[in-house]
Amino acid sequence: MEELISTELKQDKSEEKDAVILPIIEEMMKVSLFLGHRKSKTHPRMKQHIFTTRNGMEIIDLSKTLKGLNEALDFIKLKITAGGKILLVGTTPSSKTAVEETAKRLDMPYVVERWLGGTLTNFKTLSKRISYFKKLRADRAAGKFDKYTKKERLDIDREIAKLTIKFSGTENMEGMPEVIFVLDVPSHLTAIREGKIMLIPVVALVNTDVNPETVDFPIPANDRGKMGIDWILSKLEAIVGEAKNLAQSSAPKSEKA
Repeated sequence: MEELISTELKQDKSEEKDAVILPIIEEMMKVSLFLGHRKSKTHPRMKQHIFTTRNGMEIIDLSKTLKGLNEALDFIKLKITAGGKILLVGTTPSSKTAVEETAKRLDMPYVVERWLGGTLTNFKTLSKRISYFKKLRADRAAGKFDKYTKKERLDIDREIAKLTIKFSGTENMEGMPEVIFVLDVPSHLTAIREGKIMLIPVVALVNTDVNPETVDFPIPANDRGKMGIDWILSKLEAIVGEAKNLAQSSAPKSEKA
């Protein structure tokens, strides 16, 4: 399979371009980003992104993956350089840990538990609930509940635990994100729909069973494999770090101080 992909790339591109492109294509192959779903599940609009079919399974054209990834990262870089924020969304077992860790390192909001309806479309109400959660947590830390009964304190602890699961990734989201980055489209249609309503561009991994036109910046790729997700997020982390450095270096001296 590697030979087939490499052969097609060599036919379509000059030798000079191959020297740059092939190593990253090989990286993507090693982390299985080319694995699609069964051919019977293929969305008609994904056919242009499919390289071939093997044993009834679709094989994604990694040159299309690379193109989609580069376009998405270029867009994200522009938004971050301008001071924007990305909301990372990944609640599946293969993505949630990597999404949370990446978002924390980047100081970006994230959702790794169930998407709360109205997170974007009813942000004012969400903000009030987050403020309540923060106050509850601060009051407990300050010992303000010490005078309460054991049962009352236990109820408060349970409430805080429940709210922590709901808001741990969005508690510091002070306004709307400039981009939503989704790791699994079928699992996060509500998040994508809210992004569309609020005119927030959506970047997403799209497997062969998904309509790529559902999002603004589709990246054709296997969205189920942990290695592939980790690889994609590493590229995201690198470009965000680059953009932040660029923004800092171009900021007025008064802002840097």
